[in-house]
Order: sequence, then structure tokens, then C-alpha cells
Amino acid sequence: MILPYILRLVCLSFASFFLICAVLSLAAWLVAPSAIRLGESLKPRLAARLLLVLRLSPVAVAAFIVSALCVPSYLWLEPNANAERVGIACCFAALLGVALWTFSLVRVLRAVFISLRYRRRCERESNATLIPNQQAPLLVVDTEGAVLALAGVIRPRVVVSRGVLQSLLPHQLEAALEHERAHQSSHDNLKRFFLLLAPGIFPFSRGFAAMDRSWARFTEWAADDRAAAGDSQRSLSLAEALVRVARMEASSPTSLLVSCLIEDDRDLFIRVDRLLTLEAPAENAPRKMRALLACIYLVITSLVIAAVMRPTTLYSVHRLLEHLIR
Repeated sequence: MILPYILRLVCLSFASFFLICAVLSLAAWLVAPSAIRLGESLKPRLAARLLLVLRLSPVAVAAFIVSALCVPSYLWLEPNANAERVGIACCFAALLGVALWTFSLVRVLRAVFISLRYRRRCERESNATLIPNQQAPLLVVDTEGAVLALAGVIRPRVVVSRGVLQSLLPHQLEAALEHERAHQSSHDNLKRFFLLLAPGIFPFSRGFAAMDRSWARFTEWAADDRAAAGDSQRSLSLAEALVRVARMEASSPTSLLVSCLIEDDRDLFIRVDRLLTLEAPAENAPRKMRALLACIYLVITSLVIAAVMRPTTLYSVHRLLEHLIR
């Protein structure tokens, strides 16, 4: 296929991104089971952070390499010819890269649309009510169903149904609202947005489904722990609230950008058991792990910066791009 100068750059960029991201994603997929098992021995907050970094690293590293190495080397060293032939393999890899981003963008736009529509409907049909011991007013919807969620990404609001307000005792409601406030403080809906935006290994594949579910589970555990704050009475109140809401008729939103009090009924027993026992999983030297991760990131960042600063790096990258484009 004969393409002009700029279209060749676009084709090479998408092809390079797909190949780099696919290799790194396969590596992340292979270590995901070990990372999930390791996360079960850590505090939930640290485990969720570990899985989030592992999930987003392939796309972040691939995007950085393409923008910092591939594009500059092409613009600097590739002659501005009118047209040049691009190989079938390069075009196919570029199409896969376009498909990756198209699928991710459609998925995240659909989730954003559903979330915005749900929140606007709640704001239109609900009343802003200030609950005692709560700093911000809640959006109270007039329904008997089980609705207690954090809706929105940039400025999330807590949505609660009239049925939940009537079913929960004051101390149970306060513990449940603290759970949602924990999601808000951790910016979990924004993290969900980036997880939806991050491409998978291949278009239309769900290779990271187990990692995403584990991240969501650890996130719920972390919000439970933060709401309980090590207090046995608050922990018991939250466990009672979970059970009462689970027994109500389900009426929760279906958007992936809305954090509900009960995300998955299959995890309900474990959450209640954790709250009743008040025994957090043993933490295997988190400070040493943080220090190790910080050292690894520092070494990788230093090597990347040193590679980018060397002109010979761009020459090497350009030679690789010439092999790819043929």
C-alpha cells in the first residue's frame, strides 16, 4: 500500500503501539494470577493499587515509547518523500491498534453516557437532603429499591433511595455512607474510568477480566476497612447494612462508572465475614514492597530518560521502524 508521509507516521504509530502494548499486556496477563494471590496477603488498599498499576502499565508504557521515541525518530530521520510503500504486516498491525482504541473508546463513552444519564435523572427526580453527621447533601430518589451508590467521575455524588433510608438504622446508614465516602476519597470512579479506557490484549478480548474483578473486590474491601476504621461497632453496623440492603429489591444502576454499596452478591459473604471478624489480611512488609517498587520505577525511568537523551537511540528506533514498515 502506498501512503503519504503523514499517513505513514499514523500507520507506524498505531502499529508500534499495538505490538508494544500486546507484548507488555501478555506479560501482565501471565503474572496476573500471581499478583492476585499476592494481593490477598496484603492490605486491600495496597492490593488494589498493585493491580491498578499492573493493569495500566502496558498502555502507559506503550504510549510513552511511541510518543517519545517512535514519532520523534520518524520526524527527524525519515525523508519527507511524497509517497512510500507500507507493508501488509504493518498495515494489519495498525488496523489492530486502531481497533484496540476504537473498542476502548466506545466502551468508555457508553459507560460515561449511562452514568451521566443516570445522574441527571437522579438530580431531576430526587431531593437534595442533608443527613446528620454528613457534610454534603445526598441525592434521595423516591423508590423502594436498594439504591446506595456513588455516581459521577469528576464530581461524584452519593445517591440513596427512600427505601434504604427507611430500612437502615441511623448507625447502619452512617456506616454505609462512610463506605461510599471512602470510594469518593480514593477517586475509585476515576480509576474505573481509566480501567475502561485501557485497551485489552487484543480487540474484543476480555483477557484482563479476572484482574478487573479482583481490583473491584479489593477496592470494596478497602472501602469497608476505611469505613469501619478498626472500630468493632462501626464494623458491625456496616455488616448489618450490607445484609439489609442485599435483602431489598435490587434497583442499582448498571453503569460501570457507578460505585454501589454491593457490587457483587458473590462477594457479600466474604465482606460480611471480614467485617464481623475484624481481621485484616496479614501484610507482608508493605514498606519494603513500596521501597522496592519505587526503586524499580526510578531505575526504569532513569534508563528511559537516558535512552531518549541519546541520539543513537533514535537511530536504532528508526531502523526498527524501517523493518516494520516493509
